[in-house]
Amino acid sequence: MKQDATRGAAYTVDCEDYVHVVEFNPFESGDSGNLIAYGGSNYVVVGMCTFQEEESDIEGIQYKTLRTFHHGVRVDGIAWSPETKLDSLPPVIKFCTSAADMKIRLFTSDLQDKNEYKVLEGHSDFINDLVFHPKEGHEIASVSDDHTCRIWNLEGKQTAHFLLHSPGMSVCWHPEETFKLMVAEKNGMIRFYDLMAQQAILSLQSEQTPLMSAHWCLKNTFKVGAVAGNDWIIWDITRSSYPQETRPVHMDRAHLFRWSAISENLFATTGYPGKMASQFQIHHLGHSQPILTGSVAVGSGLSWHRTLPLCAVGGDHKLLFWVTEI
Repeated sequence: MKQDATRGAAYTVDCEDYVHVVEFNPFESGDSGNLIAYGGSNYVVVGMCTFQEEESDIEGIQYKTLRTFHHGVRVDGIAWSPETKLDSLPPVIKFCTSAADMKIRLFTSDLQDKNEYKVLEGHSDFINDLVFHPKEGHEIASVSDDHTCRIWNLEGKQTAHFLLHSPGMSVCWHPEETFKLMVAEKNGMIRFYDLMAQQAILSLQSEQTPLMSAHWCLKNTFKVGAVAGNDWIIWDITRSSYPQETRPVHMDRAHLFRWSAISENLFATTGYPGKMASQFQIHHLGHSQPILTGSVAVGSGLSWHRTLPLCAVGGDHKLLFWVTEI
């Protein structure tokens, strides 16, 4: 598992299947390693990885699978719960998935005998994104091609339901003010909802469509980023509902946008697997060109490490990791 220059990625981990989605745990879990989950055609794998950037006695990457969860259907999305804790006795692993059968599954495990899952049903079309309440983890928000955003409790009951004007593509919870939720729609509209009043309080507009992915910057929540058409788009919500900066980046349509967890100027985008390999790019605001470009034969998923300038992308029987400077 040394530096893997031929494929462009700094590190790779071999997987038993094509990886559809990959997510680092964004929350502190009480262990020095980093929890990572990835989904294939009918299972979710939860593993632990540590990089040489964190511990000098490691060469490249150290990866260990903790548990494989049978899923029975293709995994399309994964969201970690803040209740996941490795330093408790017994440990708690908690995450939810969205799947090709339009259902959400909530998994809870102690990595030993207790492995439970609950099915949350209600969406009538493809689920594009889902996220846990970032403080207590007692609710899940999801958005779908059925033109709804839904909030669920962990019993599977819907506690709120917002009608959208087009497919919901992304949903993000404010990390501190947890009554605020951001929902991005395919028609280029991004709305912020007050969950207590259950109404929209602010909106942003992308001139490009289709908007495929949007993300709230957790280091500076005045910043929102998205990809639409071939472009990445950045808003400063204190200035205008129209974009502050827009740049074309992907030939075959842009697919995903993710802010880094450690810098408000660092973000990554991916393109759709098109005629060529799909492109992965890391951008820095203030640089006119991407600071890093990678290529994945069939890339899917995109996730930043919680404390390093390091990105994971899923590939064909592989996890690929890219590292950049801040």
